[in-house]
Amino acid sequence: MKKHSPVVANFPHLLHGGDYNPEQWIRTPEVWDEDVRLLKLANCNVVSLGIFSWVMLEPEDGKYTFDWLDQIMEKMGRAKIQVVMATPGGAKPAWMARKYPETLRVNAQRQRLLWGGRHNHCFTSPAFRAKCDAINTLIAERYKDHPSLCMWHVNNEYNGDCHCDLCQNAFRAWIRRRYDNDLDKLNLAWWSNFWSHTITDWEQIESPSPIGENRVHGHNLDWKRFVTDQTIACFNAEAAPLRRITPHIPVTANMIGSYSGIDYFKLARAGDVVSWDSYPSYHDRPGDWRIASHVGFMHDQRRSMLNKPFILMESAPAQQNYKAVCKLKRPKMHMLEGLQALAHGSDSVMYFQWRKSRGGVEKFHGAVVDHYASPETRVFKDVAELGRVLGKLDGIVGAATQADVAVVYDYENRWAIDDAAGPRNPDKQYYDTVVEHYRTFWKEGIACDVIDQLSDFGRYKLVVAPMLYLLRPGVAERIERFIADGGTFVTTYFTGNVDESDLCYTTGFPGPLRKLLGIWAEEVDVIYDDESVPVVAGPDNRLGLSGTYAARQFCELIHAEGAAVLATYGGEFYKGRPALTVNQFGRGSAYFVASRNDARFQKEMFTTLARQLGIKRAIDGELPEGITAQVRSDGDNDFVFLLSFVRDAHTIQLGPGSYRDAVTGAPIGASLELEGYDSRVLIRKHST
Repeated sequence: MKKHSPVVANFPHLLHGGDYNPEQWIRTPEVWDEDVRLLKLANCNVVSLGIFSWVMLEPEDGKYTFDWLDQIMEKMGRAKIQVVMATPGGAKPAWMARKYPETLRVNAQRQRLLWGGRHNHCFTSPAFRAKCDAINTLIAERYKDHPSLCMWHVNNEYNGDCHCDLCQNAFRAWIRRRYDNDLDKLNLAWWSNFWSHTITDWEQIESPSPIGENRVHGHNLDWKRFVTDQTIACFNAEAAPLRRITPHIPVTANMIGSYSGIDYFKLARAGDVVSWDSYPSYHDRPGDWRIASHVGFMHDQRRSMLNKPFILMESAPAQQNYKAVCKLKRPKMHMLEGLQALAHGSDSVMYFQWRKSRGGVEKFHGAVVDHYASPETRVFKDVAELGRVLGKLDGIVGAATQADVAVVYDYENRWAIDDAAGPRNPDKQYYDTVVEHYRTFWKEGIACDVIDQLSDFGRYKLVVAPMLYLLRPGVAERIERFIADGGTFVTTYFTGNVDESDLCYTTGFPGPLRKLLGIWAEEVDVIYDDESVPVVAGPDNRLGLSGTYAARQFCELIHAEGAAVLATYGGEFYKGRPALTVNQFGRGSAYFVASRNDARFQKEMFTTLARQLGIKRAIDGELPEGITAQVRSDGDNDFVFLLSFVRDAHTIQLGPGSYRDAVTGAPIGASLELEGYDSRVLIRKHST
């Protein structure tokens, strides 16, 4: 296992710091010196600058003022604090909206929006891109040789879309390229004979709208693809001067949680490093461990996007201000949340925000430095303690994650599932279902990548693809090769229904996977949330399943066409029909799970498969519910993270091997006591 190079060249340390907005304190510059002092006290080594600084850098069109930023960069350089420099496109100034109204977005109702808020620019606007190019060029030229500059942070949390005339024209051009300038191809893909929607001229095409057409699924899919491509085009335009002037400085665009408006895999591949903003609610509640599995899923997805460590660009150092109940972080939870990010592949813990704003919507959002800027606050001490611990863990920088399991979560598939009318409306819970499948591995301490349909399957022993409703071109063939070469593939109900245009397969579901899976899916029954259907394990089945499980919401009615039946339905009019099958293909196996089953089924199926396939757990001992173990390795040493998201103390059996505490160096015996919400990092020798 090879260690990755540090994200920041010549800085082999974990990044720890925050989103710093010194321009808010330009009237009291003495605060800047105090911030530097406090950064050092908090054991921080990085700040992100300039994220919403456009008007302070360019107060009038073409008039630039960098004096204040020069001073901040000088102070950071003297203090040896790294700087993630942002480009300011995340919030354009008012003068730009007035002088260049084309930069204002138009919503789906075709209304031109007023200036305000943020993320408020048209991605297509030539004026916006030109102004970005001008200011980004000046920033890059000015700071290209500064010793503190370590990374470019382009824009901020790209999201949303624009329906202006510029975007309509760009969409039409995009559609013409996609369909080879052939209206027949377009009309077939959009199934336009339905409802007399045949397109006879390219100018008839507009973006989906609630006051016009928004029920043609191929159309909706193509619009979302266009929005992703146009966002990436804007990102590339903003990043172009940075890459030209500072090719040695990595470029990133920070992502937002489970946001699905952009294909984040595609955006990730356009950058040099993945970064994202994580804001979970760990508040000493019984459900904290379930929240933790969702956060682990997102961390693992970010790591998997480029198959290397990512950057946690934002997290809350304290109380958040935008949730329904904004509780304080309880003791130990700051350390736990920070180490969780590292455990799943982050090489940083960074915050929004460093110092609380005095005004505006985020004035009560948590910060390292409160309105009363004392280093004696509980939050400041928690941040400083995490920084102290991170300072002992330099060996983790670039450490890799060896995952033999991948779970498929695909944005185009999600768009199609969310858009489908029936068989369950409005929410078919695709995201939650994928996380449910991931959660079993998380609970067992089994490393798991989160990939899309275009990722390399060949790296894994086991690929799990729940609800693979939409199959992108070539994916069925790649799955076939994966299984033929000895891989194990698991999929579920609502798989292989439509092609990339959301057109149903007419060869029987699951479409091109029918022969591979050895089944034909005839119908799918959806049941009410308070109902369940028993699933009965067959005798002497190869997974060792036993007894009865509960199926809920989705029960697909399938016929075995060569596949072996491992379990059957135990109720309803389809009692006795297959509910779980396996088909041998080449040197591998393809499993089909016909229903949405309970957690016990998931645990027993996937732990058995992992054991049969020789997939390692992080530690040999059993993990109580709500405690996970994750491993990163530098090739010589394993860094084993033990993370408890429950209130009660537990004794964890580590199994054979010699362990020591990664922070203190103290030797650890065969077992370890974890208190409630405790987090520990251990080191052991790496073994293949």
